[in-house]
Amino acid sequence: MTTGTLNFDINSLPKALRKEVADFVDFLKQKNQKIEKPKKREFGYAKGKILISPDFDSPLDEFKDYM
Repeated sequence: MTTGTLNFDINSLPKALRKEVADFVDFLKQKNQKIEKPKKREFGYAKGKILISPDFDSPLDEFKDYM
C-alpha cells in the first residue's frame, strides 16, 4: 500500500473514524518509543567490582564436626 492510497483511504472515512485512525497512529508511535534495545555488555565490564575472599573455598568452622 502506498502513501497516496493510504491517504485517500483515510480521507474517505467519516470524521469519527479518522479520529480513531489518528489515535491508533499516536498509540503506535508511543508503543514504538518505549521499546529500547538492551545495551550490549562488554567483556570485563565488572572487573574489579566483585571481590571474593581468598578462603572462599575453605571449609567453614561450623561444619568441622561433620567432616
